[in-house]
Amino acid sequence: MSRQVVSTSNAPAALGPYSQAIISDGLVFVSGQIPINPASGEIEAQDIAGQTTQVLKNLEAILVASGSSIANVVKTTCFLDDINEWPAMNEVYGKVFHTDPPARSAFEVGKLPKNAKVEVEAIAKLNQ
Repeated sequence: MSRQVVSTSNAPAALGPYSQAIISDGLVFVSGQIPINPASGEIEAQDIAGQTTQVLKNLEAILVASGSSIANVVKTTCFLDDINEWPAMNEVYGKVFHTDPPARSAFEVGKLPKNAKVEVEAIAKLNQ
């Protein structure tokens, strides 16, 4: 089994001992992304829509660096600090994953790193 670490400055650096993504056997496994703007290193958006937008930008940057794309995502897992914000998160998410969206799970969690409102991880196929 091959294993390649992915790292890009176009997305936030890992906050701990993990990789932004790993490529293995034709798939990209992207670690959970929170809404840190990679240029500032800070969470700038305060609302769920703005935070979801930044999370998905971070996710896309890592996918592109991996040789994949949003269109190749087969599964996401979304973590929210308040499930009542799911409709607003879902609206932004649907604008990005508008055609043949991936399989998905969404959960409310007690707390996210840096007090983020949303985190998304993904599995995608590599471009062919």
